[in-house]
Amino acid sequence: MTAPAPPLHQRIRSDIETRILTGVWPPGASIPSEHDLMAEYGCSRMTVNKVLSALAVQGVITRRRRAGSVVAAPSMDKAILNIRDFSLDAARTGKAYAYDIQHRAIEQVNALTATRTGLAPGTEALAINTLHRFEGVPEAYEERIIHLAAVPAAREESFATLPPGTWLLKQVPWSEAEHVIRAINASPALAKRLNIATGAACLLVERRTFQGKVLITEARIFYPGEQHRLVGRFTSTGNTISTGETA
Repeated sequence: MTAPAPPLHQRIRSDIETRILTGVWPPGASIPSEHDLMAEYGCSRMTVNKVLSALAVQGVITRRRRAGSVVAAPSMDKAILNIRDFSLDAARTGKAYAYDIQHRAIEQVNALTATRTGLAPGTEALAINTLHRFEGVPEAYEERIIHLAAVPAAREESFATLPPGTWLLKQVPWSEAEHVIRAINASPALAKRLNIATGAACLLVERRTFQGKVLITEARIFYPGEQHRLVGRFTSTGNTISTGETA
C-alpha cells in the first residue's frame, strides 16, 4: 500500500528546510515572497503564512515587516549552555588560538553512535577530531561527527581556515541543541593529547545540534578538569541570566 502524501504545508516546510540545510539558501538569503510561494505550490496565502510563521518561531528564518523573510543567522546562545566557538573565545581573551585536525574520515555510524544520536547504523558521516590550543597549551580535544545527508558541503571541506565547530556555526542554521555533561578520567590516549596525567579528572560535554528532527552534528568535547568549570546564573522565576563554560 502506498503511503499517503504529506499535507501540503508539511511539504512546503520540508522543501524550505532542505534548501537551507544544504546551503542553497545560506544565512541572510532572502526567502521567496508569500506570493511567489503561493504560485510555486498552487496554495493559499494562509497555507504559506502558516509555514513561514512556524519556521520563524523555530528560529530558522527571520520575518521582517515589508522586507520579507531571510534565513536566520546561526545563533550561539539558544542552548542551555552556549555552543562554544573556541576561536572567538580566544579572541575575546586576547589569547593565541591554534587547532590541529588529528583525524578526518568519512565513516559509517556504528551502533554506539547510533544510540547517542538517533541516526541509523550505517549512516554516512564525516568523523573529524580536533585538538584546540590556547597559547600553545591544550584547551580541549573534540571528537565530532557531521551528518553528511544534512550538511553535504562538509564532505569536501578541508577545515584548513576554520575549525569544524566554527565552520558549522557560520554555515548551518540550527533550531535545537542537547547537552550531556559527564565527569570522566583521562585514558592514556586522551591524557597524552591534553598533556595531563593518565586518570586525571576531565569534563566531557556531549553536544548534539538539530534542525527540526534532523541531526546536524554531534561533538564530544573533552576538557582538562582542573582548568574548567560550568557556570550558570538563574533568577528565582527560572529565567536564565547567563550560562557557559569557563576556564
